[in-house]
Amino acid sequence: MTGSDDRTEAVLLRSAERWCARNYEPLPVVLDRGEGVWVWDVRGNRYLDMLSAYSALNQGHRHPRIVEAAQRQLERLTLTSRAFHNDQMGPFLAELCRATGYGKALPMNTGTEAVETAIKMVRRWGVEVKGVPRNAAEIIVCEGNFAGRTTTIISFSSEASYRAGFGPFTPGFRMVPYGDIPALRAAISPNTVAFLVEPIQGESGVVVPPEGYLAAARDICRANRVALVADEIQTGLGRTGRMFCSDWEGVRPDVMIVGKALGGGVYPVSAVLADEDYLDVFRPGDHGSTFGGNPLGAAVGRAALGVIVDEGLAERSDVLGGWFIDGLRMLDSPHVAQVRGRGLMIGVVIRESSGPARPFCEALMRRGILAKETHRQVVRFAPPLIVEREVLEAALGEIAPVLAGEGVRA
Repeated sequence: MTGSDDRTEAVLLRSAERWCARNYEPLPVVLDRGEGVWVWDVRGNRYLDMLSAYSALNQGHRHPRIVEAAQRQLERLTLTSRAFHNDQMGPFLAELCRATGYGKALPMNTGTEAVETAIKMVRRWGVEVKGVPRNAAEIIVCEGNFAGRTTTIISFSSEASYRAGFGPFTPGFRMVPYGDIPALRAAISPNTVAFLVEPIQGESGVVVPPEGYLAAARDICRANRVALVADEIQTGLGRTGRMFCSDWEGVRPDVMIVGKALGGGVYPVSAVLADEDYLDVFRPGDHGSTFGGNPLGAAVGRAALGVIVDEGLAERSDVLGGWFIDGLRMLDSPHVAQVRGRGLMIGVVIRESSGPARPFCEALMRRGILAKETHRQVVRFAPPLIVEREVLEAALGEIAPVLAGEGVRA
């Protein structure tokens, strides 16, 4: 990488450090432009985006169809609140429900908001439909889960750093090991209303459960009248090689939570999907969001969903992801303990004896590849689903020496 003058970059880095709370530790690169699978920093250096904003950019940066939809809507109407109807929300939700096979949807903004919405919904469903005593509803979750960082959500996190100093916590959650069907079965009580699970745990290090796990969980939930709630915020919308990761096992969750790529990297859009017996527990005034379902977000969501379907991005992810995972495994690096994932959601686990994954990500950055560590030991590779095989082939040529230890600074 070259750059004749990094003073602007240095000033911007210092500004971010000075004025922003230190709740992130980003790589030391300042980006100012993106197109497709590529981003450029303020010095003009080009990088391959291998993170896709945690799967929010499945369609790539500034996809023309999505940008055009946003620009067109910006010139007409951007926000009404839910006090009034707008001409975009209804068509958007209809298209989303048809694409997923659910009877209704409730639009929100961020993934965290959608998870909070699902929690409220299944609790009320438990009380009003299943007959669980009021304020006694229990939701089963998994160790290693990640659904955001609001107070309620960190209440069921197993990550100590997400919880330290932020109590008291919200009760009503029971935790079981991820991938452990006997533990799930044993945890169910008469007050259990839902099992909230990620089909693949992304933030925990791209952890793939045992084959048949989701199908077995569905059968247990169905037998005990417990709602199976799939958090597909990162895994959905083509990322794992299927439209939704649940599709790998032919599972239709009772409730599905979507977000990230639903906004096409342009605007935050999320939703909770379910049939009427779940979503009809909400009545006017029970729940809401000023921006949820706004016309700008709905127009963007329609375009973002259309790109995924029309361009066959799930199928591309399946083919390219399988090839890329095989390529990474063939590198046979002494520093790599495991390569795991599905589609273009891939985690490369760095051996503890080789140190943390962060220096490997920094070395990749110096070679023009932007990836980010997660759970300390894992380098996550998740490029936009529009990526071409030739680009991934070139990327492997840069990744190989880094995973062999070249340029990795302890």
